[in-house]
Amino acid sequence: MKFTELNLKPQILKALKQLGYRELTPIQEETFPHIIAGKDMIALAETGSGKTAACGIPIVQSVDPAKNQIQALVLVPTRELALQYVTAISDVAKFTRISPFAVYGGFPIEIQKAKLSHGVNILIATPGRLIDLLRNSPLGLSQVQTFILDEADEMLNMGFITDIEFIISCLIHEHQTLLFAATMPKEIKHLAKKYLKNPVTLELNVVQVAPLSLCHQFQQTTGRNKFTSLLQYIKDAKPTQAIIFCKSRRNCENLFDKLKKEINSVDMIHGGMEQSRRSSLYNRFKKKQIKTIVATGIASRGLDFSHVTHVINYDFPDSPLAYTHRSGRTARMGRKGTAVTFFSTHDLHTLKTIIKNNNLDPVWLSAKPQLDNIRKPKNRGRRFNTSRKRQLKETDRRRHRRKTGQ
Repeated sequence: MKFTELNLKPQILKALKQLGYRELTPIQEETFPHIIAGKDMIALAETGSGKTAACGIPIVQSVDPAKNQIQALVLVPTRELALQYVTAISDVAKFTRISPFAVYGGFPIEIQKAKLSHGVNILIATPGRLIDLLRNSPLGLSQVQTFILDEADEMLNMGFITDIEFIISCLIHEHQTLLFAATMPKEIKHLAKKYLKNPVTLELNVVQVAPLSLCHQFQQTTGRNKFTSLLQYIKDAKPTQAIIFCKSRRNCENLFDKLKKEINSVDMIHGGMEQSRRSSLYNRFKKKQIKTIVATGIASRGLDFSHVTHVINYDFPDSPLAYTHRSGRTARMGRKGTAVTFFSTHDLHTLKTIIKNNNLDPVWLSAKPQLDNIRKPKNRGRRFNTSRKRQLKETDRRRHRRKTGQ
């Protein structure tokens, strides 16, 4: 279906034409009539499938710019996704009088309060900063007609469930709720059952989790030769743009220090950097001013880098879901891309699960490992407990930042 076949406002069609949007993606075509009809909805789709536009276009269509109030609220897990979301909606609404705005931590709250006092129609927010504003400003949500939870599975994974339920409790009037996610863990099912009313459920990623245009390559390495393998791969593949994923800030910094001595146009990003620097780096990478980024998982969710040709999992992802979202930074919106993953003998069980859960057709750059008889490692429980402790510590730090206004 073409956008011109929809009954969209002329101003929106003009913006879409300028953006080069002609045909709807499958999720856009499936979700549009339900959103316009005001139905609650759960939409599951592969990363890079056009979920932001699927939500943003009908929202802009429905909002009345004559009402100087927040009519749509979009909740996202990270600052980067909030910025991307508000940019996408601003592009669609550029020829209308609709005012979108994003609020998130790491930016002066007084400036955000001033902007909100002048009138916002569509508000994009991270949970912590939105709660700060609800508690410490006149911000009200009584006119919200549509509430969107985007990347809902990631928000729950990051420990935001209490914050989400508090925000939902502020929406005591009749409204539409849209839940977008890439996966459907039991927590999402519980949330949907509790707060959504007869939702339409669209599962567009049941058969194929990973994009069909994405090539999945795997190469076995050891700790001492992994960096050499990385350099050789970059030399052979010649990526136009690449994101190299590491599992921690320390690993990210160490790899960046080694890599910048070997290749040109490389930078790094992780959660310990100031927001202004992260935003600047994302913008430069999006404009193709940087060729390679070394990153932690902060770059693996929601962000749209259209020109990325290669994702390199330097540190092995710890779950099928992590693999899905890392690899989803390339091959977006039908474009071709490659994800290469370095693995060792310690990773074979998770590797087997990744291939099975994501329905992958792997391309082996080294000898194909024997995965049939691989069993779950005995120390997996201890690793899970360590991960859980880290998650709880991060939740405590986030609550402290909210209390202190940081």
